[in-house]
Amino acid sequence: MTDQDIKEIKALLSAPKHIVIVPHKNPDGDAMGSTLGLYHFLTEQNHTATVIAPNDYPDFLKWLPGQEHVVIHESDKVRAEALIAEADLIFTLDFNALHRSGQMETPLANSDALKIMIDHHQQPDDYATYMFSDVAMSSTCQMVYHFMVMLEATAAIETKIATCLYAGILTDTGSFRFPSSTSTTHIVAAELIDKGADHSEIYNAIYDTNSFERLQLLGIALKNLKILPEYRTAYITLTQEELNASNFRKGDTEGFVNYGLSIKDVIFAAIFIEHKQEGIIKISLRSKGDFSVNEFSRANFGGGGHTNAAGGKSDLSLNETVEKFISILPSYKHNLNL
Repeated sequence: MTDQDIKEIKALLSAPKHIVIVPHKNPDGDAMGSTLGLYHFLTEQNHTATVIAPNDYPDFLKWLPGQEHVVIHESDKVRAEALIAEADLIFTLDFNALHRSGQMETPLANSDALKIMIDHHQQPDDYATYMFSDVAMSSTCQMVYHFMVMLEATAAIETKIATCLYAGILTDTGSFRFPSSTSTTHIVAAELIDKGADHSEIYNAIYDTNSFERLQLLGIALKNLKILPEYRTAYITLTQEELNASNFRKGDTEGFVNYGLSIKDVIFAAIFIEHKQEGIIKISLRSKGDFSVNEFSRANFGGGGHTNAAGGKSDLSLNETVEKFISILPSYKHNLNL
């Protein structure tokens, strides 16, 4: 984002606007933390702002300040699309291609509102007037903080903003253990703590509120864990029946894929989750080092993301998807055994 871009955005925000803020479909901690952090910032600046999420988000995020004001497009389509039609500005956060907003893609594409993208995923589409894109950033929440620095508005950051942004940084960095957690990330986190984020309470709210059913599901996932030593790869499968038996709720499988990656000598991990209602297998991929799951997913499973964290999907059955995955691995054997 250039100095001229910032100058123009400052001018745009100098008078009250109707603003819509959108995360990606199936929003995670970074998506909700960044959108709600920006929501509080803009409302403090006397704008009329609304976060519109494509669909619902996990219960472990429903303590975030301001989440009760989020409009869910999937369950409140008329209101959501009316707000999009009335918007002067639309911020799209934590995604960089409009199809990532699910059924909101068409109303967003048809909107005459000026669009501002803030995102850290690779290979962004060219739909926004202003684009703050940096794949080296730990999280979109960190980028929102830097965006406020660019606007010379960090004095406006108070407890609610700091809490939302810290929560997103915490989740998207794997509690600061991923390579994207730079010294700057830690400095930003420290600044947010100084601004009122209670790091201990935030961690507990996200990670220490497991349901009994989620832990049962984790047990099933670990029982289903398989290792392919010749490819330094591990994968987990979960059927719809296994999800139903554990009273699955959105967000319950968050982080499961990382158990595979925690195994000694494994550098590539996947989880395949059956979603019969959508007729797809949802895939999460994680890696260590230079093996790019972003490129792997784009090439084979219609997805993408980051070098070490990506997602995808398959229209095949669960068994067929796993068979396809295993059949692809020989092509990557050299990269996986470097």
